[in-house]
Amino acid sequence: MAHCYYHALSSVRKWGGKPDDYLPLHQWFDQSKAILADPRHRALRHHAEGIFMLEVLFGATIVNADGRIVPVRLIGEQHVREDLGSIPSFADWARLIAPQAWMLRGHHLDDPLAQLADQSGLGSEPPVARSHPAAGRSVRVEI
Repeated sequence: MAHCYYHALSSVRKWGGKPDDYLPLHQWFDQSKAILADPRHRALRHHAEGIFMLEVLFGATIVNADGRIVPVRLIGEQHVREDLGSIPSFADWARLIAPQAWMLRGHHLDDPLAQLADQSGLGSEPPVARSHPAAGRSVRVEI
């Protein structure tokens, strides 16, 4: 569906109430459009874990304008099914991400200054003395 309002109308047809009863839940799923305005935004929330996250944020149920109690998880399942046809896992999305070199680099977290010293061309500023957190000594490092 193109807009959250249409998801909300679909929820009204299914459980009654008014679109405003459902709109915040459907908007939550599509907030990721703010950072990626194409269908790939769905990888962030349109999956089984996203549906359970919706329930954590909004509670197990809502009460619509007709006084009907509606499980939030069902509303989330409706949204994802309407957009994707089924409910994938996050792993289904992640399998489609092609690992890039920058994702695979490892760094020694126990010596962050050594990381900086090993890298070249990070700036033209003069060396700055920083204290080494593990050894309690100062080391000159280009940053």
